[in-house]
Amino acid sequence: SYPKILRNRKRRIQRRLDAGRGWSNQTEPMMKASNIHYEMAEKARAVNCGGIGAIHLMVNKLGLRQEIDSRLHLLKKHLPYHESDHVLNLTYNALLEGIRLEDIELRRNDEAFLDGLGAQRIPDPTTSGDFTRRFVQADILALMEITNTVRQRVWDQQPKGFLSEALIDTDGTIAPTFGECKGGMALSYKGIWGYAPLVVSLANTNEVLYLVNRPGNVVSHAGCVPWIDRAIKLVAPHAGQITLRGDTDFTLTGELDRWDEQGVKFIFGMDAHPKVVNLAEALPQEAWKPLQRLPRYEIVSRPRRKPERVKESLVRFKGYENKVLIGEDIAEIEYQPRKCARPYRLVIVRKNISVQK
Repeated sequence: SYPKILRNRKRRIQRRLDAGRGWSNQTEPMMKASNIHYEMAEKARAVNCGGIGAIHLMVNKLGLRQEIDSRLHLLKKHLPYHESDHVLNLTYNALLEGIRLEDIELRRNDEAFLDGLGAQRIPDPTTSGDFTRRFVQADILALMEITNTVRQRVWDQQPKGFLSEALIDTDGTIAPTFGECKGGMALSYKGIWGYAPLVVSLANTNEVLYLVNRPGNVVSHAGCVPWIDRAIKLVAPHAGQITLRGDTDFTLTGELDRWDEQGVKFIFGMDAHPKVVNLAEALPQEAWKPLQRLPRYEIVSRPRRKPERVKESLVRFKGYENKVLIGEDIAEIEYQPRKCARPYRLVIVRKNISVQK
């Protein structure tokens, strides 16, 4: 009956919207309600996060709760909570846009939320904070591997060819903190206090495979090789081809030969250091071809008139220095980094930039 209810609602709203065509001049505004009453039902209750029930059903069906309780041992006694209660409590708080542990208190006092999870109570913020302080590095790794074990069960249920080419992305990010007593935090290059987590993700599904916390002042690629290797090992049984991707910080030339021998492809950026620049400048003109970039999106109806470029007109009027991209060319060469035993394909992009004033 649910599809029928939704279908009827959709039809009713469509009729209301279609009835607005051909209106004559109206004497009153459209929003004219003046006699609104609020009533509180004695039995019926509502919750502003109805999808949490579906998430919890999925957790139970995949066996994530059982995996946590059987492999993560941080509590000597369960009075009254198990490890899965704490982990899921923290996870659900983040899913429901909770920023701090204190936001858990909102859900502790939500009767409909507790009934939806079938819980008499959930851990309060101070109890959750005590639970997080029980973790050591090995426990954090165990929890990530527990999640990945369940993740593989989901991959096994996907159609054939689901991961014909697994794209593993690696990057660092900035996680600011508002606290002043946070261990390990540092000042990033952007002047932000916090951390610089390493994120290893599967681009095909936007799943984070590994998340490694680091001080905010480390470089992006610090300590990334073991985690990339873990990600390769994780997806290898399910992928036909594995391709690593990353920006210039992740062109680890000392590892390229080893990954290539494993049959792993990679697409990394490379800084325009003097050696590569000299190679590019030595190429003949016929080696360069115009780079035709794909459009950002496809126009479905008809092109709209572009608005006036107010910013550019102000730059010209004020006489500021203005860099304008005239065109882009592309060339390919075989390049062997100093730490590699064989050459690799290097794609070079040359930009023609006009500096105007």
